[in-house]
Amino acid sequence: MNIHEDGMTDQRYDHTVDVLVVGSGGGGMTAALAAEAAGLDTLVVEKSPRFGGSTALSGGGIWVPGAPSQRREGHVPDPDAVMTYLKHITGGLVSDARLRAYVDAAPEMMKFLENSSTWLEFVWKPGYADYYPEAPGGSALGSTINVPAIDLRALGDEEQNLLAPLALAPKGIWFAPKDLRLFYQVRQSWRGKAVLLKLIWRMVRARVFGDRMAAIGQSLAARLRLAMKQHDIPLWLSAPMVELITDVDGAVVGAVVEKDGRAVRVNARHGVILASGGFDHDMAWRREHLPELARVHELAGAEKDWSFGNPAAMGDGIRAGEKVGASTELLDEAWWFPAICWPDGRLQFMLNERMMPSQFVVNGDGKRFINEAAPYMDFAHAMIEGQRSGVTHIPCWLITDIRSFHRYVVAGHLPIPKVPFAPVPTGRTVPAAWLESGVVKQGDTWEELARQIGVPPTRLRDTAERFNTLALSGHDDDFNRGDSSYDNYYGDPTLPNPNLYPLGKPPYLAFQIILGDLGTSGGLRTDEHARVLRADDSVISGLYAVGNASAAVMGRSYAGAGATIGPAMTFGYVAARHIADNSLTSQSPELQGGNQK
Repeated sequence: MNIHEDGMTDQRYDHTVDVLVVGSGGGGMTAALAAEAAGLDTLVVEKSPRFGGSTALSGGGIWVPGAPSQRREGHVPDPDAVMTYLKHITGGLVSDARLRAYVDAAPEMMKFLENSSTWLEFVWKPGYADYYPEAPGGSALGSTINVPAIDLRALGDEEQNLLAPLALAPKGIWFAPKDLRLFYQVRQSWRGKAVLLKLIWRMVRARVFGDRMAAIGQSLAARLRLAMKQHDIPLWLSAPMVELITDVDGAVVGAVVEKDGRAVRVNARHGVILASGGFDHDMAWRREHLPELARVHELAGAEKDWSFGNPAAMGDGIRAGEKVGASTELLDEAWWFPAICWPDGRLQFMLNERMMPSQFVVNGDGKRFINEAAPYMDFAHAMIEGQRSGVTHIPCWLITDIRSFHRYVVAGHLPIPKVPFAPVPTGRTVPAAWLESGVVKQGDTWEELARQIGVPPTRLRDTAERFNTLALSGHDDDFNRGDSSYDNYYGDPTLPNPNLYPLGKPPYLAFQIILGDLGTSGGLRTDEHARVLRADDSVISGLYAVGNASAAVMGRSYAGAGATIGPAMTFGYVAARHIADNSLTSQSPELQGGNQK
């Protein structure tokens, strides 16, 4: 027993706080800032020697309709329309109470953060559409909020503790969100060429002036950490949470944390917030819930896995919750992303390539099976469902021609003249290493290419001819590619339909696509206050879960760019606010937007 009958704290505790936050990603750091603002003594513990979690590895977008940065630009989404949109895309899998909590609290969360620290600066650039902009309540303007780039030298000694991206860019190279879209148009527009020149200048500045600029997820994680430092919120690194501590009634009252080689019993007087991420890299657990992933593991290689998620994400928080009676859901789900897996295990997103005009994707029958430009969750779900049909969809193959290779950015290759010692592939020739890897195939006829990728030759030719007929007509009658403004985002703006153009002369190329992900999206069941639930829907007192440690408020869908980080940060704020509202010690007016009682 960890609590005496008289209610006093057991003296066997080594450390006591009001709120213990497990995990230092966007959700955990937002929760800590909100709890501290409410006057609660707060501690953040992080399993890894680096802070930032999945947020630091991400694109850094935060999907928040109605954020202050939108309002400053004169755009005020209707909350009821946003609710309609979320209900539509989640298809009844998520309670109205949770959806409404997100819609209402997300803008409050952003207002609170902006007011809490000058480091927390947010901007909105219209045009990156919701992933289903034509759905009821969807928006072609989008609601993805970003942070500006930051020089990581502002972190001081903490810079070395920021979790680095899994794929490091050349020194000085960083992309703002809008840069990337224009960069993909390097052959189509002068603005694209200007971005290329900007990147070169950034490399020069880094070498001459010592700039250590970072953008997207790196900037967001750094800014949240700087805000924590500003408010003197302690963060223990290399301090994994081992187990939760409960009292005789089953309420969570703390946790055992490993620190400096010993077990530290931490008493959390008002609550524990699990923001510890998913189980991205526990491949046995993942295959248990989705057997089709065995095929991905086979393709990636037995010694590798397929997830872009935080390397430390092994499901520790989810398991700890289950041990104290928590229920789970959506454990077969993830934030899926079609990807190339190179022989060295490096994964590469397949994003803009699927929106290119002169390409189509085929399964093991040599047939198209989806709008190639569809949101990545939809594309991946189609791969999974197709694999269950008995036809190979893992892998599938993106088919294109040499003209596209010379015109568009494909698999990181820049369509510019050969540049010696360039950090990425350049030139007009398909890299020999690509072809030797087996991940990329090349053929001078449809039949030759079909034999190389193992699909029926006649079927591949028929598919190519059908696609070319549709492309010439300007409309994809089979899958409606290009009808959505989302499809067009990374397409070719110089074409009538940015996503459609016939394939021309050989050689033809095929790129192997496997099923990757940005992390798992299933986890502990929670209510609208982020409280963890048992199977009978009763609340485990004192325990909250946010981010990928919880089952996603997006269900099996994805509202728009930033629909992972937005909910993680929002429910981190919601959890802290709920703890504050129900604690006897919280009388602070600083929790902006909160429902103080």
